[in-house]
Order: sequence, then structure tokens, then C-alpha cells
Amino acid sequence: MPRLEEIHDNLLDRLKEARGQGWLGEVAAIEASMAAAEDKLASMREMAAKHTTTSLGMPDFHPSVGRRASGS
Repeated sequence: MPRLEEIHDNLLDRLKEARGQGWLGEVAAIEASMAAAEDKLASMREMAAKHTTTSLGMPDFHPSVGRRASGS
């Protein structure tokens, strides 16, 4: 996620430059890339928020497990 955030920030800088230079085709391409990056970041944040650890507890072994019956 940090790398994708870095890419998004770089796209913002490129977008400012492209608008300043009047590169309309480049602006459109960068905006599309930014939208994809924003969608992916939102998805990653959502997954991270949902991810929780589930405690499975300790197994409860019956006291006779692994013991031989008397008289064997």
C-alpha cells in the first residue's frame, strides 16, 4: 500500500505538470491512472479494515485420548 500511495502522489505531480503544459492527452491518461490507483487503494484499505485475527483457542482433548485401556 505505501508504494501505491507513492505512485498516486507522483501522478498528482505529473498531472499538475501536464495541465501546466497543456498536454490534454496526457492529462486524460494520468486521470485514468489516478482513478485506478484510488480504487485500488480504497479496496486495500477496506480489506485491511476487515482483516481481523480469530482466536481458535486451545484444543480440548478428552482426558482418555492417548491412554491405553487398563488391562492391556
